[in-house]
Amino acid sequence: MNLNSIFVINLLQKSFYLYTHQKSLIMKYLALLSYALILHTISFSQNPVELGDVHWLRDLAQAQSQSKASGKPILILFQEIPGCATCQRYGTQVMKHPLIVEAIETEFIPLAIHNNKGGEDGRVLKLFKEPSWNNPVVRIVDAQLNDLVHRLDGDYSPKGVIVSMVNALKAAQKLIPTYLQLLRESFTENTRQLTFGMYCFWEGEKRLGRLDGVISTKPGYIHGHEVVKVDFDPTIISPKTLVAEAKKQECASQIYTRSEDIQGLNQDNPAIQLEGKFREDQEPQYYLRHTPYIFVSMLPIQASRINSALGHQQDPSVFLSPRQKLTLEYYKKHPDEGQSQAYLGSNFK
Repeated sequence: MNLNSIFVINLLQKSFYLYTHQKSLIMKYLALLSYALILHTISFSQNPVELGDVHWLRDLAQAQSQSKASGKPILILFQEIPGCATCQRYGTQVMKHPLIVEAIETEFIPLAIHNNKGGEDGRVLKLFKEPSWNNPVVRIVDAQLNDLVHRLDGDYSPKGVIVSMVNALKAAQKLIPTYLQLLRESFTENTRQLTFGMYCFWEGEKRLGRLDGVISTKPGYIHGHEVVKVDFDPTIISPKTLVAEAKKQECASQIYTRSEDIQGLNQDNPAIQLEGKFREDQEPQYYLRHTPYIFVSMLPIQASRINSALGHQQDPSVFLSPRQKLTLEYYKKHPDEGQSQAYLGSNFK
């Protein structure tokens, strides 16, 4: 069950409760009307596939008014609707990612402009000098419609819009939420991999998963040794630094590497050898798995950070988005409704 489902169910339950417990016919009528309106909203709130799951405004003046009142930048998606395969993929592969959707809706004022329509859409298109019948374009502007970052065109990847959002918040001198920073790191194209042998891979995940630049950790076995496979971004933490940190944490009795990842390592180090067959353990993120965090879908990088924080008895909630925190609180109260290992949710990868 996702967070939207939880909210809808709660609203329906409250409306039904009010209907059944009210003595006044007027109050019963209002409760029933509320119930009907919620169902109506559910059935008619489906976006065109090109717009994904974001709740977009469709009026520029309204977006400007909200931007002035809140201080939030406006994120404009110029999109062809109905659109080509590229436009549809952008809606399904980018604008449906739960954390991208949340960041757009909470850190920005979302505005969708159809680039193949006349009327108000056509007027806004001319105002921004955007071409008609075009592939998706993202512009992030302030309340006066000044660009905060370069126009995003030709990059239809999740990373493109994530980087644009982070840079726009920097330009607007806004705080960048931790979950958005982790989201940006998780979509790096420079991931490398090293595997470390140690006396206990639960401790290895706890100690290595907290390092800046580590994208994910995975426990398992190589040649009978307990190991942790670490995916990392070498632009944030170099292989040499990662090895040094692992040694400092007593997590590097053996160091295994793939042939393509050996660059930057001291190849004369006797502890370094080419990776053998890796057998994954069935209980990754041991500390996380024994808490309600297991019911919250999240990024692998969030899982690594949260597992490490729990192991070190620190507050792990700082790595969650506001909506993920609400989901966590819900399942703390309703653990029987949680799905085991939801934190590995594929829609977050």
